[in-house]
Amino acid sequence: MLSEDLPGPRHRVEPADRSARPTSPQRQALADRVYESIKAMVMDHEIAPGARVGIEALSRDLQVSPTPVREALARLESDGLVVKRSQAGYRATELLTPQDLEELFEMRLLLEPKAAALAAGNASEEQLDQLEQIVEDMRFRPGSGSRYAEYREFAVLDQRFHNTLAEAAGRPLLADAVERLHSHLHIFRLSSIPGAGEQTLAEHERIVRAVLRRIPDRTAEAMTEHLERSLERQRSRQETPSSG
Repeated sequence: MLSEDLPGPRHRVEPADRSARPTSPQRQALADRVYESIKAMVMDHEIAPGARVGIEALSRDLQVSPTPVREALARLESDGLVVKRSQAGYRATELLTPQDLEELFEMRLLLEPKAAALAAGNASEEQLDQLEQIVEDMRFRPGSGSRYAEYREFAVLDQRFHNTLAEAAGRPLLADAVERLHSHLHIFRLSSIPGAGEQTLAEHERIVRAVLRRIPDRTAEAMTEHLERSLERQRSRQETPSSG
C-alpha cells in the first residue's frame, strides 16, 4: 500500500538531473514517507507476521531507491516490527501472545500511574499546555478504521500523550522505561477497535484534569483506570478478532 504522499508507479522520486541531490529536509521527508508506508504494510498484515521483507521488492513497489527502504527498516527494527537476522535479511516479527500482552500491561500499571502522579506535582506550565493540546488534537482525528492509515495520527498522538506525561514526571529513567513499554505495543499489531477512540479520549481528559489540579492520587487513579480499560478492550479484541 503506497502512502498518499508517495509518487505513483509511473514516477520516480529521484530528480531527472541526478547531479541535483535532494536537500536534507527533502531526504528526511522521503525517509519518513517510506517508513510510514512500510509500517502500514506491517500493521495491516500486507506483510504477514514472520514474512521476509525484501528491500529490492519494496524499492520497486514504492518506486524509490533501496536507501530510504533500508533506513525505514532500521527504524522499524527499533520499533520491534521487523527483525534483522545474519545472512537472512529482515523479517516481520511474529505476533506476541495474549500472555505477553498481559505482562506488558502489568508493567505499564506498575510504572505509568506512578509517573502520572509525579507529573501532577512536577509538570511545567509548558508541559501542561502540551498535554492539553495533544488531547485537543486527538479530538479531530479518527480513533478507529479498517486500515492503519486511517487511525495512524490518533495512535501517534496517543503515544505522545503517554510519553509527554512521563517526561513531566521529572524522572528521566522512569520516562525512558514508559516510552519503551509503550513502543512495544507496536509488536502486537493492535488494530483499532470501533468506539475505542472516544473512550480513550475521555480517559485522557480525566487524566489531564487531575494533572491540572495538581492532585497526584487522583491522577494515578485516572491513569490506572485508563490502562485497565485499555487492557479490557484488547482482551475483547482478541476474543472477537476483527476481519481486518
